[in-house]
Amino acid sequence: MQERDVMEYDVLIIGAGPAGLAAAIRLKQVNAELSVCILEKGAQVGAHTLSGAVIDPIALNQLIPDWQQRAPQLATAVTADEFLVLDADIGFKIPQMLLPPQLHNDGCYIVKLGEVCAWLATEAENLGVEIYPGFAAAEVLYDDTGAVKGVAVGDMGINKQGEHKADYALGMAIYAKYTLFCEGARGSLAGDLEKQFNLRAGRDPQHYGLGVKEVWQVKPEHHRLGLVQHAQGWPLDNSTSGGAFIYHLPDHQVAVGYVVHLNYQNPTLSPFDELQRFKTHPKIRGTFAGATRIGYGARAIAEGGLQSLPKMVFAGGALLGCSAGLLNFPRIKGTHNAMLSGMLAAEAAAAAITAGRYQDELTEFVTALQASSVWQELEQVRNIKPALSKLGILGGTMYAGIELWLSKLGLNTPWTLQHSTPDHARLLPQGQFTPIKYPKPDGVLTFNKLDSLALANVSHEHDQPVHLKLRDPSLITPVHLSNEIKAECHYCPAGVYEIIEVAGQPKYQINAQNCLHCKTCDIKDATQNIHWVTPEGGGGPIYIGM
Repeated sequence: MQERDVMEYDVLIIGAGPAGLAAAIRLKQVNAELSVCILEKGAQVGAHTLSGAVIDPIALNQLIPDWQQRAPQLATAVTADEFLVLDADIGFKIPQMLLPPQLHNDGCYIVKLGEVCAWLATEAENLGVEIYPGFAAAEVLYDDTGAVKGVAVGDMGINKQGEHKADYALGMAIYAKYTLFCEGARGSLAGDLEKQFNLRAGRDPQHYGLGVKEVWQVKPEHHRLGLVQHAQGWPLDNSTSGGAFIYHLPDHQVAVGYVVHLNYQNPTLSPFDELQRFKTHPKIRGTFAGATRIGYGARAIAEGGLQSLPKMVFAGGALLGCSAGLLNFPRIKGTHNAMLSGMLAAEAAAAAITAGRYQDELTEFVTALQASSVWQELEQVRNIKPALSKLGILGGTMYAGIELWLSKLGLNTPWTLQHSTPDHARLLPQGQFTPIKYPKPDGVLTFNKLDSLALANVSHEHDQPVHLKLRDPSLITPVHLSNEIKAECHYCPAGVYEIIEVAGQPKYQINAQNCLHCKTCDIKDATQNIHWVTPEGGGGPIYIGM
């Protein structure tokens, strides 16, 4: 049996997102002699990074205090802030003075998060961090005591039948004293670790949203540099929560997106098509008159909050950033918390290694996190997500406003609301919903999924095993397909899943080559039959300017 090549480091980081890059930089700042490696499954750093994004600069200011002087192109200061409430025909702005202060974006910056990550990667490499894009961590490795000792990189050169091709290469093993997992929301290895170490015992299930985003080149007369707009209401109904964002970037570019919370009930709902409908609203469509769409992508976000955090440490490693779920839900901001978690974990790991401790639990990290602004933020907003789930949009929004104002006055509520029903269990059975009929796209303002994929530069090695697995293929039969709505045919933002007709019979087809790695199918599949695993390294989208 062929043995894996082995590389060893002091600290191994899985994922070159904000949390992983911040951790790597802080490790080198604390102890330049530490050997640090980052594995990134995207073809390049930032290729799989997608977010709105308006960021709170607190973490960047701490990590690299002069970042604005050294990289002024990275960020655009927010110059105006609007919150819209829409119905089908009209909309109105909520006065800023009525919005809880936590929802204001004063002092924040609009960024393209992939570009921020690419810049942070350069900073990390300048400090001596080794970064390997195009290498997907596919398996967690354990030592004889059960502690995490590293990961195995996915094998390369395997065909669809599972046979070795001429260019087959066994993925190497990478060992480390500590391994930090920063895969983003619904990380595949994070899920394995949660089961291995029972990290979710006593916690609420994680809850998610799907964010679908486009970038447009707009007419100068429709552009207001630094404008941030958020919207709630139409096209969603009161039983379905979510909202939109519009951010005005440099060079007359505008990012527009829609986040649908994945606890929705109607299996025919399509977050992609909700974004298309949103753009047609009379208060919105003028921004895109005469404009050209230049970017598209989608990604799930973890938004369960404090009640849904797993135990974040285990023997040999930790879950950081969105792998754990550190998003501040009502602020729609998680980048700063992800980076701060990476920095705190780095300090704990560096201290442990200096003290001669290897592959134990970094309890100091948890103590530091709980004493930090990250925990204070999540504590303040812990009831907002479950309130929306329990009370609907109108009632939940009113509750959220009251609680946020109270917390600003130092009057935190003494109770903690729970949300124990996982997102996939919320779908209604056939016969209990009204199918949603979306308008046909016009190809000017609204589009279909397949036409959008070209803007995501998505690509996978064609002759490789399908990375979207059915745990029980027998659940998919012509009888089932004839009598059931397959929700994944609607919620997938890339047209991966479809039902086609072969010899007069419905057939289930998985177009894995279209996959944007958003993870929604792994989250929302009602029977939890779909399992997302890492494809061959480098596959997936290559987001540019997202």
